[in-house]
Amino acid sequence: MFVGRENELESLRLLLDKRTASLVACRGRRRIGKSTLIEEFARRNGCRFVSIDGLLPREGMTNQVQLDNFIEKLAAQTGVDGTKVSSWYEAFVRLDKAITWDDWTVLLLDEVSWMGRYDADFPARLKSAWDTMLKKHDHLVVVICGSVSTWIKRNILENTGFAARFSRDIVVRELPLSRCRAFWGDAAARLAPSEILDVLSVTGGIPRYLEEVNPGLSANENIKRMCFGRDGVLFKDFKAIFSQVFGEESLMKQNVLRTLVDGPRTCSEVAEALGVERGGSLSETLEILVDAGFVTKDEGYNPETGKKARTVKYRLSDNYTRFYLKYVLPHETEILSDTYLFDSLESLPGWESILGLQFENLVVNNFRELVKPLHLEGVPVLSAVPYEKRPGKAGKRGDGKGVQIDLLVQTRKSMYVVEVKRKSRIGESIETEVAEKVARLRHPRGMSVRTALVYEGELAPVVRGNGYFDAIISAADLLRA
Repeated sequence: MFVGRENELESLRLLLDKRTASLVACRGRRRIGKSTLIEEFARRNGCRFVSIDGLLPREGMTNQVQLDNFIEKLAAQTGVDGTKVSSWYEAFVRLDKAITWDDWTVLLLDEVSWMGRYDADFPARLKSAWDTMLKKHDHLVVVICGSVSTWIKRNILENTGFAARFSRDIVVRELPLSRCRAFWGDAAARLAPSEILDVLSVTGGIPRYLEEVNPGLSANENIKRMCFGRDGVLFKDFKAIFSQVFGEESLMKQNVLRTLVDGPRTCSEVAEALGVERGGSLSETLEILVDAGFVTKDEGYNPETGKKARTVKYRLSDNYTRFYLKYVLPHETEILSDTYLFDSLESLPGWESILGLQFENLVVNNFRELVKPLHLEGVPVLSAVPYEKRPGKAGKRGDGKGVQIDLLVQTRKSMYVVEVKRKSRIGESIETEVAEKVARLRHPRGMSVRTALVYEGELAPVVRGNGYFDAIISAADLLRA
């Protein structure tokens, strides 16, 4: 099943209009559908597709094992000589011989960081192969793909040897909400938006996880089956992807993520929570998690000054990871022993609050879906991130009270205070809550402040009737945008 990715597919298709070979980088979170995207691009355009992936690192793995795997897969798909080689130069010469001159070929070098892990000269060998052999093929698109985005950035994209050689650098992100409902097929039209949102609040827009959704089961049963059963795909996947992507360094990455489960933090706050020094190692770890697609670096503008904020916060933006660390991992022992039993998710303590926080994260991740209902089409957006100002001393710039805004969207002339609420019933008090936030929000003179409500639940008719909110957007609106 292939859903969405129209922009990425069109961007890739345009490469076929060139009269020269193209080199493409494709990065993104594990399970996000990078390889599937490239295969779909080749299929839709009638291209020959050759895919060679590096082997998962393990004890005893060597460069020769990776070379043997490369040649075996190349020979199986193209029919070239399959005898062993002893260097990447020889491997790329063999690859060059396998490429036809007349028909378009899409060559996917997948999990390239694993492929080149055991040879420090691999990037240089790949660059040389491109310059002296591969780029001479007029009907060739070479895609370098992987989940370890930091390795690709440092060793290839930021390698001066590859300067100006890439035609595309595609970062594959989660599917937008409006595309996710396709995984329910025809059943989506018969389901309440809350059912679909329950699942999406746990999975996010990760295609591999959405493929596991059984449209015939309720959201309650799907989540129980995937997350709280010892064989559930979402019960087992966290440890799998972390060991695959980060290897021996996975424990430190997990510890950093745990500090972000309850909300965004600065690097200093993460260091304090872990009891470590703030320094290059921690900053590097946070950046690696950003590149890997688990964390978002919220670099907003200070609403008081209209300038870039000095403080940068890191947010655990991956819904699955957040849900797993906060609500699944603590019950790991019980789940493994089949003793974590409950009739329904609603019976779990604080379940409505859990889904409310997950929904909020989901909406922030899908800001692009809000552009049209907020009438921001064609308007340059400076930032769209959660905003928090902690209570301080009263002074010239305010009364010392803090303010927390679910999503603050800033343009040059306006601010949009976006309240995200998921609750069984949402009454008129929501207006008072937001009005108080607006009152505490300091901003330059001449700046307009608009309000918006993104909600799931039963909205009291008076809320629409009062006209306090400049935009009211239901979850159903987002799912069919």
